[in-house]
Amino acid sequence: MLIKKEHILVVDDDQQMRQALTEAIRRLDYEVTVSASGKDALAKLRNHDFSLVITDMKMPTMSGLELLREIKQLSPKLPVLVITAFGTIENAVETMKEGAVDYLLKPFSFEKLQKAIDSIIKKDKSLKSIITINSEMQKILKLAESLAATDITVVIYGESGTGKELLARYIHSLSKRSQMQFIAVNCAAIPENLLEAELFGYERGAFTGALDKKLGKFELANNGTLLLDEIAEMPLSLQAKLLRVLQEKEIDRIGGKKPIPIDVRVIVTTNKELQKQCAEGRFREDLFYRLNVFPIKLLPLRERKEDIPLLAEHFLKVFSASFSKKIRGFSTEALEFLKNQPWYGNVRELENLIQRAVFICEGEEVRVDDFLFEENTFNKRVNGKLKDMERELIIRTLKEVKGNKTKAAKLLGVSVRTIRNKLNEYRRENPALA
Repeated sequence: MLIKKEHILVVDDDQQMRQALTEAIRRLDYEVTVSASGKDALAKLRNHDFSLVITDMKMPTMSGLELLREIKQLSPKLPVLVITAFGTIENAVETMKEGAVDYLLKPFSFEKLQKAIDSIIKKDKSLKSIITINSEMQKILKLAESLAATDITVVIYGESGTGKELLARYIHSLSKRSQMQFIAVNCAAIPENLLEAELFGYERGAFTGALDKKLGKFELANNGTLLLDEIAEMPLSLQAKLLRVLQEKEIDRIGGKKPIPIDVRVIVTTNKELQKQCAEGRFREDLFYRLNVFPIKLLPLRERKEDIPLLAEHFLKVFSASFSKKIRGFSTEALEFLKNQPWYGNVRELENLIQRAVFICEGEEVRVDDFLFEENTFNKRVNGKLKDMERELIIRTLKEVKGNKTKAAKLLGVSVRTIRNKLNEYRRENPALA
């Protein structure tokens, strides 16, 4: 498979500098195009896609600052790195205010150039996967960028489907560990008797059926990042062992004879309030304080409604390509319909709905009818009480997947355990459902 390289545009009126930057950037395995002036650079930008622009500050006819302003008009999201001499650092600061992502002071080393380019492109790639114009979400992303430079343990709170794992991957992608493994473990999806082996591994012969040595997720994530998804579902007995691992920075394989040192950045996510879980005796208080160094709470989709059209358009493009359909957008009524839904399954529910609508759609735009399924149950749930809507959504989804609880849980963005608990609750309320 041919992988397209990131393409960088270098703008500098000095031929020697253009040549030096070209050679350096090619050594970093990026594609490079050069321009000797701002005017030529703008012409290239109108005809080609670039991942980054690197421009000198002091150039005749059009300065780097003037070019930056033109670029922001032409392509607001395109990152621009400014190069400047020491004597014009004040101008460099001004370019940051105008939208430059960073600046380099001359003279600079190859290592500094590499670090700046890799950081910008890596960040840009990650940002493209987190779609938001909500001011609170933008603040969260800024905070995540700062946390990425550290090894601080982060707890990401949020309802199912809000993008907790996506944010964890974003933090990893901007960190010094980004070239190493990011490994996610769903604590709710693995049976209690298997979770310890999954996390810490085991030696051959440690128990019946242990025919070979198995490395646990902590070892596999060594020097990288380990995400413990839905940490509140971890059994208390295993929480004690996790606390020891975090404190001692070493793990014990099941059946092992000596501890194994590890260097892992741990991020955890949960859709429950851990402090409340502690008060109810479901979560160890000492582990809570060890983990909850820096909590981040993601907003549910109903509190960032301005993002719904953006997300819907994104998923429309993805699934239109997947199903080989040429759908140009949504009808006005369809977009209003999407904005007015409660989205209890958050972004994941929206994604699933768009996927089904694109599959059903037979025209050039998605209409409200493409969202409505048998007996219009989706539409009816808007008018019911919250609990009734939840019950109706779960039962309808189970019907769609022919009773497969795992598939239903995935579609709704909840754990299988949640589905089972809800069904038991409904049977207690209405024995006829048994």
